[in-house]
Amino acid sequence: MKIVLCTDGSCNPPKCPVVEIRENEVIIGENDNVCRLTREQFEILKEKIKAGEI
Repeated sequence: MKIVLCTDGSCNPPKCPVVEIRENEVIIGENDNVCRLTREQFEILKEKIKAGEI
């Protein structure tokens, strides 16, 4: 699954950041500026966001 993060409706891939959820990893960012997380790390990040920690 790939989710494009746009704020003003003028999405211009590949300039807009994306969250790409794969079987074993989650890739967040755009072009060559990405962060790769394991699914476990992504779940921790997601829980911290939901809890308002970040």
